[in-house]
Amino acid sequence: MLSAGAVGLALALDAAVAELPTPVHPVAWFGRAVGPLDRDWPAPRLVGLLGVLALPLAAGALVWAVVAPATALDPLAGAAVAGLVLFVTTSLRRLLSAVRDVSEATERDLEAAREKLRALAGRDASALSAGQLRSAAVESAAENLADGLVAPLAAFALGAQLSPAVGAAAAAWVKAVNTMDSMLGYRSKPVGWGPARLDDAVMWVPARASALLLAAAAGAPTATRRASRWVDSVPSPNSGWPMGALAAALDVRLEKPDVYVLNADAHLPTVADARAAVRTVAVAGGLAYALTAALVFLPEVR
Repeated sequence: MLSAGAVGLALALDAAVAELPTPVHPVAWFGRAVGPLDRDWPAPRLVGLLGVLALPLAAGALVWAVVAPATALDPLAGAAVAGLVLFVTTSLRRLLSAVRDVSEATERDLEAAREKLRALAGRDASALSAGQLRSAAVESAAENLADGLVAPLAAFALGAQLSPAVGAAAAAWVKAVNTMDSMLGYRSKPVGWGPARLDDAVMWVPARASALLLAAAAGAPTATRRASRWVDSVPSPNSGWPMGALAAALDVRLEKPDVYVLNADAHLPTVADARAAVRTVAVAGGLAYALTAALVFLPEVR
């Protein structure tokens, strides 16, 4: 029940606060620790590999070193600290708000929509049409559901089978790996080879679980089967699954120009489609929280 309470606290904080300010956000602090790796090295792949093995492990160990003593002192205090950790390693409300902002801006001011897209996607938005901007926002909603919510929740659920401290440490480790991939995992950065490969392995299950959650949230049981026809066009071995499932569930075309197209026979998302995507991702996120709470609660009951 303590681990389930930690999940509930994380959900409540996400609903109430959404996100901590950047200056006091532990993920931002971790990003500053990763920053010095982003430079030219004589052996960049080795440096990146050592970095992604050491830094996330250090983040997880630090979290465990805080949560474990708090739990030993008072189990409720330990659960509260674990919930705080889970809150800072997950994100749903801010994601949905950013997607909504981009979509609504496409009706009023394309330049503003392009500017707002920077908070969601790293692609060049200068030549994107309104439909393509909405597509990028919807794609980001699906992909970030997996990266920013399902993956750390799944790690917590797995680690919490041992203790809330281990669950919180596992969530922090996953978030750290994903952060390193986000910062370094580009083809133009050889130092990002290790972070990108480890993130691919870590995200294999969460990406596919997210596709199933999106299909369930939309009431579209065939969405993942349809998505399986398109995922090979996406360079990432994982992100195509949640994006493809959402494209199938909403029956919209999602595309990154000159890179991939999902559900090519459908139309690009309208504003109404983007709103439906926000609702679907919100429900899928709620299901993810509920399943995580159930997974950590049932073993404690037994």
